Parts: sequence; structure tokens; C-alpha cells
Amino acid sequence: MIRRAARAEQIEPFYVMEIAKQAAAVARASAGSRERMIYLNVGEPDFTAPPLVREAAEKAIRDGATGYTPSAGLDSLRERISGWYAERFHLNVPASRIVVTSGASAALHLACLALVNPGDEILMPDPTYPCNRQFVHLAGGRAVLIPAHAAARYQLSAAQVEQHWSEHTRGVLLASPSNPTGTSIQPDELCRIAATVAAHDGITLIDEIYLGLSYDPAYGQSALALSDQIVSINSFSKYFNMTGWRLGWLVLPEELVSTVEKIAQHLYICPSTIAQHAALACFAPESLAEYERRRAEFKARRDWFVPQLNALGLTVPVLPDGAFYAWANCQSACERLFGGKGAAQAAGSWELASELIQRAHVAITPGRDFGQAETAQYVRFSTANSMTRLEAAVERLTWLLG
Repeated sequence: MIRRAARAEQIEPFYVMEIAKQAAAVARASAGSRERMIYLNVGEPDFTAPPLVREAAEKAIRDGATGYTPSAGLDSLRERISGWYAERFHLNVPASRIVVTSGASAALHLACLALVNPGDEILMPDPTYPCNRQFVHLAGGRAVLIPAHAAARYQLSAAQVEQHWSEHTRGVLLASPSNPTGTSIQPDELCRIAATVAAHDGITLIDEIYLGLSYDPAYGQSALALSDQIVSINSFSKYFNMTGWRLGWLVLPEELVSTVEKIAQHLYICPSTIAQHAALACFAPESLAEYERRRAEFKARRDWFVPQLNALGLTVPVLPDGAFYAWANCQSACERLFGGKGAAQAAGSWELASELIQRAHVAITPGRDFGQAETAQYVRFSTANSMTRLEAAVERLTWLLG
């Protein structure tokens, strides 16, 4: 038997994929049914890359622009990203601080490999996106999950960071807007967190991949405005609708760029060349106008769907101010479906998700993946689907739970 590396054994399963497999199996078994599966479990925009982006990819292939690029990405793309920060957020983010990566996952991996030593602890909120803590583990560190509740928008406070800071703490990994909650950190609180971390000579890493999909001007600002020492992770997947193109970026302090670039050279040589040439077209006025139209559509879906969930007893304690998720307490729904409070507590979100797949043909994500702080009482809905499908999902949920 082949002996596995200890780090591989310590990585937790990505449970959401198990639910996805279950939904796919039920969908296959009922392929002839009129009631096909509605997927509200996937954090992927239902929009594809807009026309200019697709045309740019085709042109790159026709022109033979498919060789390696610099490991930090095309200079022209780094300049376009820099320009986007200036235009959208009124920030001066030099292109020299931007490293283009093979998706936000690679960006997180690179940041952790560059900054986290074995034994280091990284503080993060609970709930949080599961892959974030796994990247810390892969770098030899330990993710310290701190319960974050509705009163704090499911985000950490500076007081919590100070309270949990130890001799082993290296920094914090935050997300704003967050997956699974769609909530952002209060700007004043984020400022206090960054100051607290800096006072300990630590690092602040912030996942901003949903920043473009902010719906409230009070929250839709980049943490990069606070300090040039903050590390921001971003992506072309969500706002720019390029999930399968696997393209993201890091904004780093100047002194870290060469270190991260060196690691990237060995890890994957360079990001996808075709994807990079395509992404240049994301910043054309026509494309940006289309992205803003789509952002408005995502907001309209949120504004309609969240009240529907609340009416069904799938209570969303904090209205998401960004992304395309709703983090819903499912205790009341479980009580109705499984018969009483005790049965509901014994069942929880995993069982509810399975029931919805089997009986209503609606796939959602149970809270299990996202942490330990009451996550068994929560489910995540994704509104990255058409309004027609969302309306059909509410009809089925009403039939089952109403």
C-alpha cells in the first residue's frame, strides 16, 4: 500500500461536493421527469463571459498567442487591473504590486506558501469558506476558527482578534463579502482589525473575490485603501463571470512580489495565456457595462429571493450586501419537515439538504463545510441562477415546507 503524506491525510473532505454528487445522481435517475433538478448549491454565475471576452480568446488562439507569459502575468493585464482599481475604487494600486494567478485558489495558495511557516496560526471567522483553512494547513499552519455571529455580520471584530492572538499567531484571513454569508466587514471594524494585526507585526490577508458584486456603497470598498501592507486576493471568476478560465490575482506589498513570483514559477510557470488575453477585454467599456447590468440582476434576485426564504421559515438573519448567497437558519424548516424540535436538532442541515434533493429536486449546500459554530443549523442558498429557476425553487420549497 502506498503511504500518503501526513498533510494529505489532514485535509478535510469538501463536503459540498458530496451533496453535489447526490444531486447529480438523483437528476440522472429522474432524467425523464418534467421536474428537473434546480441547483442552488453552486457558487457559479449563470452568466458566461461576455462577447468581447470570448472574441479575445478566439483571437489569441488564431494569432498563436498561446506561449508562456511572465509568471506574474502579462504586463498589459496587470496594468488593466491597476486601472480598474483606480476607476472603480479610486485607489492607486501600482501594476508592480499585482501578480496574476491561476485562479483565486492559486492566489491563496501562493500567499500562504509565502507567508505561513509550520506551526503558525491564522485567525479566521467561523463560518468561512472551507478551502481557505485548507490552504493554511497545506502550508503547515493551523487555521483558528473564531465564532462569528449575526450581530457582527458573521465577521470578526478587532476585539476578537486581540483576544485570540497568541505567540503562534501569524495573522488573519478574512473575506469581504464572504462566502457563505454574502456579508461584508463594517469599514470601521476592518480598519481596527488591520491596525490590531499591524500592532502585532502580523499579516492581514483578505479575500475580495466578490468585491465587484457589492450592492451597498457602505461596504463596496477594497481593504487596500487602508494600507499597502494588506494582501488582497481577487478573481475573474465571480464578477467577471470567468469561472472555468481559472484566472485570479494578488495585490501584494512591493517587497513580497518577487517572493510570490518565484514560488509561482515553480508551482505552475504562468497563468493560462489564453485566459489572460481574454481577460484584457473584461475592462473594455462595453464589457464593464454588461457586468454592471448583471450585477443589478444579481441584486434583484437577492431582493426577491431572501424575503421568500424568510416567509418559509428559512430565516436569513443578515441581508447579504454582496455576492450571490443567502445564509439561512433552517431549524424551523427542519422542525416542520422532521416532526418536532428534538427530531429537527437530530437531523440538521445535512439531512434537510438531502430531503430537498430527493423530494423537491432542489439542491442546496448544508452548513457543515463552513465551520463548527452552529453551522449544522444553517444552509447556504446560491442565487446565481435565473429568476425563473428561483421562482420554481420557491414553489417546490413551499410545497414541501409551507
